Amino acid sequence: MNRITFLGTGTSQGIPMIGCGCYVCKSGDPKDNRLRTSALIEYEGFKILIDCGPDFRQQMLRSGTTDLDAVILTHQHKDHTGGMDDIRAFNYFRREAFPIYAEKKVQESLKMEYSYAFSDNKYPGVPQYNLITIDENPFLITKKNADGTLSSIEAVPIRVLHYKLPILGFRIGSLAYITDASYIPPAEFDKLKNLDIFVLNTARREKHISHFCLSEALEVIRKVGARRNFLTHLSHQIGTHAELAADLPPGTEPAYDGLVCEF
Repeated sequence: MNRITFLGTGTSQGIPMIGCGCYVCKSGDPKDNRLRTSALIEYEGFKILIDCGPDFRQQMLRSGTTDLDAVILTHQHKDHTGGMDDIRAFNYFRREAFPIYAEKKVQESLKMEYSYAFSDNKYPGVPQYNLITIDENPFLITKKNADGTLSSIEAVPIRVLHYKLPILGFRIGSLAYITDASYIPPAEFDKLKNLDIFVLNTARREKHISHFCLSEALEVIRKVGARRNFLTHLSHQIGTHAELAADLPPGTEPAYDGLVCEF
């Protein structure tokens, strides 16, 4: 069974936002409680985490996830990498360094943020990362099976811009996942053909400097033409889940934490 589980669907501050008394942050609907954006992709026997933000530990416990095969990172911002220290749990059970697929510039950021994990004389118990460099070219995610053989799946990076910062979305099978984008170069749309599920970010209804606003996201979704579409990285400014759902065209839904969809 191939599926995506939305572990977090909120912006960098999540919902509810600290100190905010707006009606969205005070909502009693569980779908309006949004951790920082992350997704678990289960595909052809692999479990792949896209982004490892500051809510990573809570997301793993809440979803009952006890093992992963890899983490792939879209970019280096803290709301997408702030949970990397908790990879230690997988180091403990696997007794090996954990594979992290990321661009070179993202790796350099990790080395600064988690310098203690990369020092020459490591403190006992620090996380152990196996950094695997990716770029705009398709790459293989590989794991060792119980019988010692290797299995691989292909991931296709999608180059997008987060304001002026080049970051990556990813296509795995007939699913594509793009977060934190404000622009998709025309040539990248070729990678988004014939999708069953398309996940795209939108922070709010008004224009945003580094994220698609709602009307822009809907135009991208119309252009891609996937069978099902989900909006993620939602802020409290976009309204409640129910309000947003009522305003969306057929085939497009607001994602929410814990949502599971097969593809």
